[in-house]
Amino acid sequence: MSDVKCSSWKRLTKVTLRISWNAFALFGIGVAIYFTCFNVSRIVSPSMSPTLEGTSWDNGDVVLTEKISYRFRQPRRWEVIQIRKPDNTLIMKRVIGLPGETIQMPKRGQILINGEQLTLPASFSFLDYFPFGNLVEDKEFDCGQGYYVLGDDSRDSDDSRFNGAVLPENITGRAWLILAPSSRFGRANLSH
Repeated sequence: MSDVKCSSWKRLTKVTLRISWNAFALFGIGVAIYFTCFNVSRIVSPSMSPTLEGTSWDNGDVVLTEKISYRFRQPRRWEVIQIRKPDNTLIMKRVIGLPGETIQMPKRGQILINGEQLTLPASFSFLDYFPFGNLVEDKEFDCGQGYYVLGDDSRDSDDSRFNGAVLPENITGRAWLILAPSSRFGRANLSH
């Protein structure tokens, strides 16, 4: 009888160790996938409102950023991207100008790319850009090798108008999904 108990105990121990080992391995794989492919951040500024909402840590949208697509392609106009600033702060802004383009804003809401009027997609009719910083007095800004980004609420946005074009090495990913609050759950990048 004691041999049966000992055998059962050994079998239970082996099964428990195998399950634990597999659970730790899955957890490790999950952590590796998260840190390689994703980032979760909270919006603490109204500069991307109404696309991404928040004014503080307590009430900001929780956004899942994916970091894979830009390994295979370049950011596209109108995408919301995550940027690492020199002080390591992560911010999100919308791509307006692409590398090699020039951008002008002769008047509020009017954007010229390489001298041609940029037409907003219908799904972005809520955007209303203001000429400040390097986009005043008919100045033309050369994007060079970078991306010109603006906040959706451009009255309150520290963006390319003040900091210049964002270089590709400072782009950490693409805003992908609003996780919280549940009332705002959904895609963070609107299609056009």
